[in-house]
Amino acid sequence: MRTNLTIASGCVAALPVSRTPQEIFYPESAFGGFTDIDGTIAFYTRVNSLVQPSFRVIDHGCGRGAHSEDPILWRRNLRALKGKANRVIGLDVDSDAAYGNPSLDEYHPLLPGGRFPVEDRSANLILSDCVLEHLADPGRLFSEAARVLLPGGYLCIRTPNRLSYVGLASMATPNRLHAKVLKKVQAERKQEDVFPTLYRCNTVYAIRRQMAEHGFRAAVYGYEAEPSYLEFSRLAYWLGVLHQRFAPSFLRPAIFAFGRLR
Repeated sequence: MRTNLTIASGCVAALPVSRTPQEIFYPESAFGGFTDIDGTIAFYTRVNSLVQPSFRVIDHGCGRGAHSEDPILWRRNLRALKGKANRVIGLDVDSDAAYGNPSLDEYHPLLPGGRFPVEDRSANLILSDCVLEHLADPGRLFSEAARVLLPGGYLCIRTPNRLSYVGLASMATPNRLHAKVLKKVQAERKQEDVFPTLYRCNTVYAIRRQMAEHGFRAAVYGYEAEPSYLEFSRLAYWLGVLHQRFAPSFLRPAIFAFGRLR
């Protein structure tokens, strides 16, 4: 156990400092603030490997840019694509939030279920991070990506897996209670960053099928980071660690999908 030193009556005393479940099960997180299996770092490392300085990037469902508030500098820098590409264009149905996104070069309002307000064959990479689960017509994302991307362009998706314990718990919780529940398990999560979920295309098989039908050569797979949703209980966190280490791919909480348009 880590200790702090304090001086009392001329003596040096060691006071125990409690450690978080993450620090106990993933001790490397004490060096930089992230684990070796951090899902955001894993996903955005691959996104960054694809981005070139000449690229036009579309951030689908860009939101307010909450990642700019991430206290972990390395992770925050990975998520910021502005300056790494020629242009980063944000699309979102919530204009009030998205207009203030500091990670965009420009923003275009998006109508729910509508066409992307960009030209055919005008982008090199489309990013859709934790958006697919909110879409009433998820097929629209794939068809619009096929229309907007240049041949050889990339579609990068991260989304929750409805077959995982996280997805099943979310589907069992009424949308009106999501903000309240997330406040319990993720105290740092702001209410404006919680949205209704539908999970209409949130399995590895469903995303693979959409990618194939819309002309993408793709890698789609389950990914499991540290069980951050379970930090409210050390026992729950320990069970989450076991799941992370032994669960089959199709049950892992996140799905990563990387497609290249033929």
